[in-house]
Amino acid sequence: MTDEMTLNAAAVGRKTRFSDRWSAKDLVVIGIFAAAAKISTVLIAMVGGGMNPVSLLLKNMVFTTLLVVMLFKVKQSGTLTLFVIVSTLVNFLLLGGNITLIVPMLFAALLSELLMASVRKAGLPGSVYWGVGCFDLICKFGSLGISYLMMRESPALMAVVIPIVIIGYVGSLIGLWTGYRSTKELRHAGIIRF
Repeated sequence: MTDEMTLNAAAVGRKTRFSDRWSAKDLVVIGIFAAAAKISTVLIAMVGGGMNPVSLLLKNMVFTTLLVVMLFKVKQSGTLTLFVIVSTLVNFLLLGGNITLIVPMLFAALLSELLMASVRKAGLPGSVYWGVGCFDLICKFGSLGISYLMMRESPALMAVVIPIVIIGYVGSLIGLWTGYRSTKELRHAGIIRF
């Protein structure tokens, strides 16, 4: 009887801790931004005609901009990791995304969370920008590593993959700037607070 009561108390404690960390509003915001990021990148790819440099730049720019705005809207630690989990699940279930990219994205999210926490602890400004930039960089290098593992029998194909990843990261850097501009405007509108 006491073991069952202890397990029930532990389960209630975990639920309380999760609900204390994120409110329902925060979870809805994370879900909306994950869906908006996925829909906008798919639409850009469809309108852009597939894999061309312009659509790659735009997709990464929009994704990074939405990520920056979301992290300013929901300021809890762990938000980036939860966003990655939701967006990879949506990607995998709806679009048949590559399951091998889940591991580098989660790794990048966890490292970026640590970087943002350490920048905040040091009292330096721009922790969100450092975190998102780190997330994008680690994701891109992780995807390169996965690509190399999959194409190790014909490594000459990496000459095609590397420019695509570089163009994508340039789009992410542009997205950091547009995210900065967007958060400034949203702050003036009173939608987000610094």
